[in-house]
Amino acid sequence: MPVSDPPQKKTQILNSNKNSQMNLFDLTGETAVVLGATGVLGGAMAEGLAAAGAKVAVLGRNSERGEARVRSIQQQGGAAAFFSADALDQNSLKATHEALSKRLGSPTILVNAAGGNDPRVTITPEHSFEKIDVAHWRDNFDMNLVGGALIPCQVFCPAMKDNRKGSIINIASVSAHLPLSRVVAYSAAKAAVINLTLFLARELAPYHIRVNSITPGFFPGEQNRRLLFNEDGTATPRGQVILSHTPLARFGDPSELVGATIYLASEKASGFVTGIDLRVDGGFLSQTI
Repeated sequence: MPVSDPPQKKTQILNSNKNSQMNLFDLTGETAVVLGATGVLGGAMAEGLAAAGAKVAVLGRNSERGEARVRSIQQQGGAAAFFSADALDQNSLKATHEALSKRLGSPTILVNAAGGNDPRVTITPEHSFEKIDVAHWRDNFDMNLVGGALIPCQVFCPAMKDNRKGSIINIASVSAHLPLSRVVAYSAAKAAVINLTLFLARELAPYHIRVNSITPGFFPGEQNRRLLFNEDGTATPRGQVILSHTPLARFGDPSELVGATIYLASEKASGFVTGIDLRVDGGFLSQTI
């Protein structure tokens, strides 16, 4: 007959496995930089990273919102500091990198959550595709691709290369996969973000830097709330179409992006994961007819 382990040893094994699983998502000792942390989605990700143990650099243009985000993190027992930053100004961002590294430590996690749709390039019955100003189109690409991913990666990667460690998380969009009506420039720019993510995943792998993207579905925020909701809180016609196309039949809550962010940030949890686009969309992209 096989000899079974004594109860005490079984308990030790179970506790060891439990502790190992808990540590998968422990970011203690890491420094995370979150661009766009003054916004709804970026802010939720910043707070989630801090709750997991990381020291968080909150980057954005609005100091009032940035400091409010830092206070929220600190009230929950986390460590954070705000740094004013312009992601389109490479020299300014380099100075920010130097300042936050001295205060919080060299960054090991970079979340590029800045961006948004420019209403000047939104297609309407009065403003057709042919009428888009090319300068405004370029501004949209600057906001979502150049400042939203390219320049931050250029600025923060050298230190990660030196340390041979890093996780970069770019924020894409469901419109990068299926170009949505009206937001053609935003869709194209976010598709480029995914393409850049794939390139960087290959380029930076020899330095043990992982690069992935997250594709959020529809999460009500400051920019899109009026497009999704009427004043009485009911869904607008566009909001109803989105809900009908989402198998889970609801909009996402910003907190539901936290798990995906921590998973990709943690080397213990996703150390062999690079070059993926992790969809958090309620099944939006799985829906056809």
